[in-house]
Amino acid sequence: MADIGILTKRLDHQFSDEGLLDEALSHRSSGSHNYERLEFLGDSFLNFVIASELYQRRTDEDEGALSRLRASLVRESTLADIARELDLGEYLKLGVGELRSGGFRRDSILSDVVESIIGAVLLDAGHDTARALVLRLYGDRIDTLPPSAELKDPKTRLQELLQGRSYARPEYEVIEASGKSHDMRFTVACTLPELSLKVRATATSRRKAEQAAAALMLEDLHQQLSAQSG
Repeated sequence: MADIGILTKRLDHQFSDEGLLDEALSHRSSGSHNYERLEFLGDSFLNFVIASELYQRRTDEDEGALSRLRASLVRESTLADIARELDLGEYLKLGVGELRSGGFRRDSILSDVVESIIGAVLLDAGHDTARALVLRLYGDRIDTLPPSAELKDPKTRLQELLQGRSYARPEYEVIEASGKSHDMRFTVACTLPELSLKVRATATSRRKAEQAAAALMLEDLHQQLSAQSG
């Protein structure tokens, strides 16, 4: 096990109740003394802090835009990146099965632990200290967020672009699904009949394939519209 003192320095918080940190680092596979309750608490507090910061900093954004911005900050991949910056995988307490399967590298576990640590600090030192921790962990991520419109998924952006020009909605069709149940591949076609445009994309789920196809269609559509305007 890595030196826990290094982690507390990275967190810039010395626990009064060290048992809380131990609990926050313990996956359920390691026993009944695990981080799940702290994760629940930390998740709720994290969402509140991020929502509050965005509300104050993005005064021109509406509720939908603020929700997209918050989602981009509290999503699993962002939290997992923060966990890796702290080397949290080195401090995790995992059961034998999770250890062998590389649980200390898994985004889902790493993101959970960030939330559980936030919950632990909240219980150990209160609201202000936990809020300060969240802002330290996020660094300049909040300040450097792109405009909310850029955070919309490709299907949404494609539909809004078409609606703005009075075109019909795109049509999505699964044209191939292959592979075993645990390793499926879906190929989806996205068609704009009015514009005689059709693209296809393949991914590990129908949803991902549709989003990938929409992204390709956006590129083709922008090219066509640019050519027409030129």
